[in-house]
Amino acid sequence: MTLTVPCLFGLESLVADEMKRLNLREVRAENGRVHCQGTMADIARLNVNLRCGARVLMELGSFPALDFEALFQGVYALPWENYIPKDGEFPVKGYTINSQLHSVPACQAIVKKASAKRLGEKYGFETLPETGSRYQIQFSIVKDVATLYLDTSGEGLYKRGYRAQGVVAPLRETLAAALVTLSRYRGKDPFCDPFCGSGTIPIEAALIAKNRAPGLDRSFSAQKWKNMDTKLWLEAGDEAMDKEFHGTYDIWGGDIDPEAVALAKHNAELAGVEDCIRFEVADAGKFHRDSEYGQLVTNPPYGERLMEHAEAEELYRIFGLACRELPPKWRVLVLSSHTEFERTFGKQADKKRKLYNGMLKCDLFMYGK
Repeated sequence: MTLTVPCLFGLESLVADEMKRLNLREVRAENGRVHCQGTMADIARLNVNLRCGARVLMELGSFPALDFEALFQGVYALPWENYIPKDGEFPVKGYTINSQLHSVPACQAIVKKASAKRLGEKYGFETLPETGSRYQIQFSIVKDVATLYLDTSGEGLYKRGYRAQGVVAPLRETLAAALVTLSRYRGKDPFCDPFCGSGTIPIEAALIAKNRAPGLDRSFSAQKWKNMDTKLWLEAGDEAMDKEFHGTYDIWGGDIDPEAVALAKHNAELAGVEDCIRFEVADAGKFHRDSEYGQLVTNPPYGERLMEHAEAEELYRIFGLACRELPPKWRVLVLSSHTEFERTFGKQADKKRKLYNGMLKCDLFMYGK
């Protein structure tokens, strides 16, 4: 079957690499999503192991949908009874881009009606009870072609299960993992985040250093599906745990807010990596390290929600001065939506990469080889 993993724009190549490392076949990336060929066992493996993908969708079919009748007939023709049992709950959500059918609520209603008609006929119900497990239907209609999926993940994969509560403007775990991956951190060098907030970047760095699968401590929708053997999830978990590393790591997170630091420590405990990270109340403007190599990955306040624009610029200026005192072999990655970041930081980036923090367009400023 075809499995599809949506992701934040800019992370497609990272997700594709993750899927290739899991030995998935025919991996191909396009804007905002990556496809592969896989089995029911691979659904479990992807959900448990993916760091940067948003969720795992099982593709059921694709067809032209220039009007509502074509959409209805295309959906009705799909073998829903092979996946959704007679008591299954099957809500519908989706989106449409550059298509004749542009009303999402109207398309939702058609998809629901057509799938319900097929299931009702197969199970002999006029009204389906929908009292059982959830089988979330998703649709996309792009350039008049409709594609139907079942969402195997449930809550987004960024919900690892370790963040009890966030601070203002938290960074999604999937994006934090992407930043760590782009820094090429693998657990050997010192790793620092001077604006750690609730600790997401250092925690994701620790999970990467330990090669610990991010989905081990949470559940997924497809675990309750009647057509998916529970054994597949146990096997995926066992396979992931067999690949874990156990070592000593130099990972540090600092923040000027004592409450944020306390929360970061709590989240690290929930993630099971509290022994890998040192969190401290610290001023990013006074950041200093003597070690020859290291990675600094951070997501400072942007000046849009947490503080005024001028305050953010002054913070970047002081932080930039501190970074210039680092030994030359340090690699520094800073995510910011501030259009004048390089000027205020005091140095042009060696490389830039466009990313999105939620709906906010950002740049990842990369310094060092």
